[in-house]
Amino acid sequence: MPIKIITRDFWLNYRKINRVSRLFLHFFVSLLCVLGSPVFAVLPHHIYSSSLLANASIHPSPLEQGKIIYDAGRFAEAVQVLQQAVQEYKQTGDQLRLATTLSNLSLAYQQLGAFTEAQQAITESLNLLQGNQNLPVFAQALEIQGRLQLAMGKAEAALVSWQQAEKIYQQTKNYHGVVRSQINQAQAWRTQGFYRRAIQMLETVNQHLQSQPDSLEKATGLRSLGNALLISGSLPKSQEILEQSLAIAQRLESDHDMVASLFSLGNNARKQKNTPAAIAYYQQTIKLSASPFTKIPAQLNYISLLIEDEQLTEAESILPTLESQINQLPSSRTAIYSQINYAQSLIKLEMANQRKNSIPDFQQANLQKIAQILANTVKESHSLGDRRAEANALLSLGNLYEQTKQWSEAKSLTQQGLILAQATTTPDIAYRLQWQLGRLLWQKKDFPSAIAAYDAAVETIKSLRRDLATINQDVQFNFRDSVEPIYRQSVELLLQSQAGQQNAKILDQARQRIEALQLAEIDNFFQEACLEGKNVILDQVVDIENPTTAIFYPIILPTQLQVIVKLPKQPLQSYSTNITPEEVEKVVANLRTVLVNPTAINAVKIQSQKIYDWLLKPIESKLSTTKVDTLVFVLDGVLRNIPMASLYDGEKFLIEKYAIALSVGLQLQNPQPIVQQQLKALVAGLTQPPANFPNFASLPAIKSEVQSISSAGVATTNLIDEQFTSKALEKAVNSVPFNVVHLATHGQFSSRAEDTFILAADGPINVKQFDSLLRDRDATQVKAVELLVLSACQTATGDNRAALGLAGTAIRAGARSTLASLWQIDDESTALFVGDFYKELKKGNISKAQALRHAQLKILRHPNYRAPSFWSAYVLIGNWL
Repeated sequence: MPIKIITRDFWLNYRKINRVSRLFLHFFVSLLCVLGSPVFAVLPHHIYSSSLLANASIHPSPLEQGKIIYDAGRFAEAVQVLQQAVQEYKQTGDQLRLATTLSNLSLAYQQLGAFTEAQQAITESLNLLQGNQNLPVFAQALEIQGRLQLAMGKAEAALVSWQQAEKIYQQTKNYHGVVRSQINQAQAWRTQGFYRRAIQMLETVNQHLQSQPDSLEKATGLRSLGNALLISGSLPKSQEILEQSLAIAQRLESDHDMVASLFSLGNNARKQKNTPAAIAYYQQTIKLSASPFTKIPAQLNYISLLIEDEQLTEAESILPTLESQINQLPSSRTAIYSQINYAQSLIKLEMANQRKNSIPDFQQANLQKIAQILANTVKESHSLGDRRAEANALLSLGNLYEQTKQWSEAKSLTQQGLILAQATTTPDIAYRLQWQLGRLLWQKKDFPSAIAAYDAAVETIKSLRRDLATINQDVQFNFRDSVEPIYRQSVELLLQSQAGQQNAKILDQARQRIEALQLAEIDNFFQEACLEGKNVILDQVVDIENPTTAIFYPIILPTQLQVIVKLPKQPLQSYSTNITPEEVEKVVANLRTVLVNPTAINAVKIQSQKIYDWLLKPIESKLSTTKVDTLVFVLDGVLRNIPMASLYDGEKFLIEKYAIALSVGLQLQNPQPIVQQQLKALVAGLTQPPANFPNFASLPAIKSEVQSISSAGVATTNLIDEQFTSKALEKAVNSVPFNVVHLATHGQFSSRAEDTFILAADGPINVKQFDSLLRDRDATQVKAVELLVLSACQTATGDNRAALGLAGTAIRAGARSTLASLWQIDDESTALFVGDFYKELKKGNISKAQALRHAQLKILRHPNYRAPSFWSAYVLIGNWL
């Protein structure tokens, strides 16, 4: 492929699309974290039955040749050799070898994304093995079938296959196979959304492994378990298990297993953002590795971390040796991906040097070198017949041409890659190619085609909702860089296509796109796809059931803050403010800082009026003429970190004029008001946090808060202090009739699910555990939980995306409405607030949003609690009726 000369104005061109470049680079930085492991499932290290290989002659058979080629990562060539073996064993009538070969042929097809051929091969293999007495081969075929089923989105079928494999391994006392099958089952459970079942399965695996004496099989099993926990997001537990695996390998003096565990620990430390520890682990891996297949991925990850840590001299010193080692790799997918990763590291290093030295130009020789490396990967993958690797190589080279403004070449390469990705069922590559094509078409002002390309990318991501969280770890690792920008750019493209004239249909598409982003954010937060219920579109609620409500959709774009508004019985309308995301974030951060300070009322008014002017001032006159009394906000990004009640119009706070609620999407589950009925609440409270949580203060007014709920006329079942344990809560949830859950205890919302929890007497209850509690209850109780109240929670300090934890809790808990606090509040004012809220709610002729407003106004008018820090922290999410 010809390489065009890259001109000296590359840097100027490059800066104009610098964000896109950084997004693309971030993906490749983490690519080698999982390189070489087909992360859909944990499979045997060798793909062939050892009993068959032990009886093979000294002259390699087609079966043995296929194994060697497969292990080398030359999957297309392995397919050809294994096909020859199939024909040979059909002629000789050797059904056992034929079945084994077909199983492995399926595995090779899977590596190439040829799922139809893979299905045919594994089906034929299993048909041959029916009634065959060689159980180990049958179990292995079931494992391979399970991997294929999960890759095709058939998690339930995969679970059954792996359960059957486990049963056979139990019969044959192959405990390594048992562990492997159980880890696979845990992934199948997670993919279906059954988090607790998955955790229970992994705990079973851990218990079994802990009871075994030291062995290489135990070290491998623990490492597989640690990697499974790493993918699921249980990072501290993953680290603990991987350290155990390493310790066993060290005691047994197995260099191979030490290297594998050290590399996994490096990946774990990297995901925990512990860069020094990750660098140290990668250094140890490099030092101990004898094989280039383990040394090179560690070196690539090591270099990328050095560059991120601004240790540029050290990174540059390693490059020549690494390049020489990569060039010596035999032709394979591993070699291709290593070259791609190396090229991206070179670009990242050039960018870092430009920033450090304030030099306006890239080194032309380096750019030519990068282009040549990527062109070679395209050529090499094509010669191997590895269409997945070729699609990835075309993606990389096309992106480089995009950066250098060689638009025609970039478009041609991208389209070639997209054809390959779609033909080989590789949606994780396809969506990035569709995104890249959309950018190129947008640059040419071809709006219809660009919109179509972005639409295709979003639809592909939707098909990957489960996989993005549980399977494709490289994407999961960089959600904000590899997924989120597609949605935001898509919205910006849609709005630009209006050409200055508002189009209600396009505005509707834009808000649907931002809702899809919010769902994807929640999926990524939990690292599993959210369960979906029956929903009603918000527009229908506003136009028919609740025509005094207006809905606001602020959307943060690269150069402006766009607001789409739905007024009752009117078409969508929009307005915008030219402001960057960084400026929005700064104002929001300033407001959040002063909001929690009771003495900073004037500062709150100054900062919050800026946001009021962005979101509401352009439409305030229409709000008054339409007699709207309730505002519902579908907030985006950092705007979730502040309560809309605190916005100030120059005379009044927003809560003094309207009832306010939040929604996390365009649809509402069961939009019915709480009719006049007996409210029954399960109330749990903790006045003293556990001793090992010294950073949380005591909450002596909790008992007054609980009493105020009863005084409001609500029937309560109480779990107070030592009675409030995770087991007691679980028992009560599944046995006591209630329609309200009120938790008066410390809690924390974070952008990480593992750091989002509420405190019980026996320790923290993670958001995933709590979610499972309520969802288990839904299966046994007829009536849904109308309201979940979290009265003493707070968002994590220093985490500007922490409100994502609150949104995630609200969605996954399954309650129709969630009332929570964004920061820790004086517990005496909380008791007053809670009592008044329930008194209003008990009347039955008032919406939840209006009941909240009434309670907030009562605190605002109290002489001791006038500051917004006392009354504005409470937010209502979900059904406001």
